[in-house]
Formats: sequence, C-alpha cells, structure tokens
Amino acid sequence: MDLNLKCNIKKFTSPLYLESGRILEPYQLQYETYGKLNSDKSNVIVVTHALSGNHHAAGRYENDKKSGWWDSLIGSGKSIDTDRYFVICVNTIGSCFGSTGPMSSNLPSAEPFRFNFPVITISDMVKAQKILFDNIGIHSVRAIIGGSMGGMQALKFAILYPKFAQNIIVLASTHKTKDWVIAFNKIVSEAIIKDKDFKNGNYDQNVIKKNGLTGLAIGRMAGHISYLSQSSMNDKFQNQYSEDNGLYDLFGKHQVEKYLEYNGYNFSKKFDPLSYLYISKAINIFDISRGYDSLKDALDNIKSNLTLISFSNDMLFFPEEMIEIYDNMSNKNLVEYIDIKSKYGHDAFLVETQKFEKYIEDILK
Repeated sequence: MDLNLKCNIKKFTSPLYLESGRILEPYQLQYETYGKLNSDKSNVIVVTHALSGNHHAAGRYENDKKSGWWDSLIGSGKSIDTDRYFVICVNTIGSCFGSTGPMSSNLPSAEPFRFNFPVITISDMVKAQKILFDNIGIHSVRAIIGGSMGGMQALKFAILYPKFAQNIIVLASTHKTKDWVIAFNKIVSEAIIKDKDFKNGNYDQNVIKKNGLTGLAIGRMAGHISYLSQSSMNDKFQNQYSEDNGLYDLFGKHQVEKYLEYNGYNFSKKFDPLSYLYISKAINIFDISRGYDSLKDALDNIKSNLTLISFSNDMLFFPEEMIEIYDNMSNKNLVEYIDIKSKYGHDAFLVETQKFEKYIEDILK
C-alpha cells in the first residue's frame, strides 16, 4: 500500500511561553504524516527526531536522492506499519527545515532572528508539538518513539504529559546530558563561531547553502567520530589508503579521512550553523530532573509503558545512562530495559534497525 506521505505547515499566532521565560510569537511547525488516521484517532504514533534529523522520517519525494532517515522502520508492512498506524514526525522549533528557528523572520521585521532567537530547551520543543497535536485534534497517542535527541523528547513527553501516550520508546539516549557529550558539542560550536565566514552570525544563508561552512564541517567530523565506535570504523575502513593518493604524499588520505571530509562538508551545506548552535545548546542543558528533588521524583510522573533501548558500543550516550533511568523508576511494572549488542556505535539506532524492529513491532501490537 502507499505510504500516503504528506507534508504540512501549521502556523500559530498565540505565544509559546519558553522555559527561559521568553516568548516566541508567532511561530510555525513543519511536520510530516504517513498512513491514515482511523475514525477514533486511536492509531497515532509520534516519531521524534535527533539533532541533525528533521520531519522527513520516511518515504521519498520526487527529487529526493534518498529516503527519510528512518525509512527502514516506517512504511507499509514495516515495524511502524503505515497500513495500520498514522505516524507523525514534527520538525522541532530551532531547526532549519521549516519550523521557526534562528534564521526565521523576526516579525514584524523581515530580518532573521539570528542571535536574537531565544535559547530553547527540549521541554520547549515538546510543548510546541503538544500544542500542534491538540490543534489538529489528537489528544492521545499509541506511542512516542525517538532516538538520541528524539529519545530526550520522548522522555519529556512522558513526564510533562503523563496521560498522552500509551507507550514511550527511547533509544540511545539519556536522562541528563553528560560532560562527554558537552565536550564534543563544544568542539563543533567553537569551530563554527571562529570561522571567519560565520561573520558573527551575520552570514548570507544562500552562500552557506552553496559553499557550506568550513567550521561546521570540521566540527561535524569530530562529532561524527562519537556517532560510530572504534570497532565499526576499523571494520568499515580497515586502515585502507586511498588508491588515488600517494602513500608518501603529505596530504594523501586514508579512506576514513575521505569519509569524514565527504560527510562533514556535505552536512555543512544542508544544516544551518545557527540552528546547530541552538539545538546543541538544548541538548547540553537537557536534564529531566531539573525542577524536581531527584531523578526518581521526575520519573515518578511517568504513567506510560516505558521501553529503554541502548546499544552496547554507543560512545555518545552510554548504556549505563539508560540503566540509570531504569534503576530510578519506582514502578518497575511500567519499564523495560533492552540492551542491543552492536559494534556500530551511537548511530546503530538509525542504521541497525533490524536488531530492534521486532521489539518495537511487538510493543505497538
């Protein structure tokens, strides 16, 4: 059957009150849906995206070179079966793929916000999505599923709106961003800010889309190392030297170097540098226990069935961080922890879907 892929933009004129105390008004959210909503609206699944992701989680548009980022999981007959479920993925505020972000117009001016954009949090992202769902008449969902920053959003949904989702599925994530991740994000932000072409945030967006930003590319290379693992890199590249480079050429490259360059510079043409700074800031300050006496107190708000899925070689959000959530859940009847054996690293939640798709399928059924 057809994926029934649809892209939508919803504009809001009422203010969005942010965790920082600031207000975003007006704002818009871009989102994508797959499948068909049933008559009693009981078949809704929300998919939340990671830092570099967006609302395009599955399927392919006419001019797309590749399918959405979780296409192996979402679709007809797949684990998140669009023949049965109505799936929604929303581009978060602060992003650069249609939702309001730092390069959006700071109305009534036509000039973009740039550094006038407010700092946003994961809670703000979730709050904006919940307003959207209420607006389109969806007041409860079968499940919320997300990995990495998407997992942070899923956890926040569970705590802020305890009766909204029957199931919460969190992959490769954490309850609080650790210094290890903040350190990697610092390398990226420093590389962006110190790039002369960044122009203190006053760059020409069209020039960046055409040429990319070297600082973001270099930072992305550093970050990309944390998305993989030592063993997966060794298996993938096997210390191979590029055939078209001389071994004793100072600037000759190993295959792993070419891989990092290709991904880094391509990414810098697709992702807005200011959006990267704002979203990585949201990740850095993520802590579900903020405002509570303890992590356990925060988790006591959860009334959904919670499934935590970690990956054994995740070098960004380590499995023990998910175990910490499990250990602090007072109601063990609501929580299940699954550790997936993988050599791939953090990005296993995007790449090795065959290792956990059955778990998701069974939870949804």
